[in-house]
Amino acid sequence: MIGADRIVITGVGLTSPNGNSLDEFRHNLLAGVSGVSSMETRFMGKVLAGICDFDEQRYQSRKDRRRGTRAGAISIFCANEAVRFAEIDPAGIDRTRVGTFIGITEHGTVETENEIDAIRQYDYDTRFWSHHHNPRTVANNPAGEVTVNMGLPGPHYTIGAACAAGNAGLIQGVQMLRLGEVDIAIAGGVSEAIHSFGIFASFASQDALAHNDDPAKACRPFDTGRNGIVVSEGGCLFVLERMDDAKKRGAPIIAEVVGYAMNSDANDPVLPDPQRIAECMTLAIERAGIEPGDVNIVSTHATATEIGDTQEAAAVRQVFGDFPNVYVNNTKSFIGHAMGAAGALELAGNLGSFRDGVVHATINVDDLDPRCEIRNLVMNESREIGKSDYILNSSFGMLGINSAVIVKRFER
Repeated sequence: MIGADRIVITGVGLTSPNGNSLDEFRHNLLAGVSGVSSMETRFMGKVLAGICDFDEQRYQSRKDRRRGTRAGAISIFCANEAVRFAEIDPAGIDRTRVGTFIGITEHGTVETENEIDAIRQYDYDTRFWSHHHNPRTVANNPAGEVTVNMGLPGPHYTIGAACAAGNAGLIQGVQMLRLGEVDIAIAGGVSEAIHSFGIFASFASQDALAHNDDPAKACRPFDTGRNGIVVSEGGCLFVLERMDDAKKRGAPIIAEVVGYAMNSDANDPVLPDPQRIAECMTLAIERAGIEPGDVNIVSTHATATEIGDTQEAAAVRQVFGDFPNVYVNNTKSFIGHAMGAAGALELAGNLGSFRDGVVHATINVDDLDPRCEIRNLVMNESREIGKSDYILNSSFGMLGINSAVIVKRFER
């Protein structure tokens, strides 16, 4: 029956500013290692950013990399790593039944800025405009580059969902599996945001771009000293399968996706609505068939902006109140805001709690904003909780898009 299948995560491939594998990422989160540094960007000089350092040529040739995009390179790396993690033999599957669903905040800005800068050096002569520009800038590029690289003739597309895109990509993969459209889904989110000067300039014009003498302390969710967003790049893609299929092939099952929801604020382009965020989390909890107090970890979206942090804190308090076994944390404090990849990376960063029983901290909270007080907000040092059964990952973004995904510990 459509919708009756139980869906599990069997593979994770990622690159983040502080790690290029699930184990490395988790280790650095528990060790308090930040991935934020400074970089030069066009027209603006030095800015703070989360920069990934991974081997772009591990899975693609130099020629293919030149033809493609940074978002595509991130996607290719993460997809191949996820499939390897899942112990899938490419020769033993029906590739037409593999779907690729990647969430993005935006795509094409980086490539267009680069081309304009290139022809600027030739008095804007469009003869110097790259013939690769069109395939680089189409919205489906990151997912499409994966299918070309891996030879996957199944369905692919990207999901434009602002900063909720990482969750949205995963949700799309779950839905396509339950509809019977695919047997394996490669799903999650990616971002190449730091390569666009425009995103830095836009946040700066809103006085919402973080600055700090120490890059590691720049991203400060919930702290009174926060001064804006640290823009980051990155990617995280999951391999999703039906539980029965995964068990049959002896797959390394990491977690089960048991609930999800998306909704819209429908009232303001940039100001989050705590009531709608709360409704989204509540709907995901209801669909998971659990109670709010059953959730062990709430992974917040908090971007280190005053309005965003305070509005989300209000939503978390509304849903989870004073439940003693619910712990709250934030991953952006380590890596900045990875935009389209944020939700997927933040979920991945917490998956290790199923194994080690530890909630990673929210770092850089030296002076908690009283408006952001939440029971069991894990600050500055990781917290051992003994056992974690459910994680709720919340992500939302511009134009009022909200998302929540709930995953459950898997026990054979």
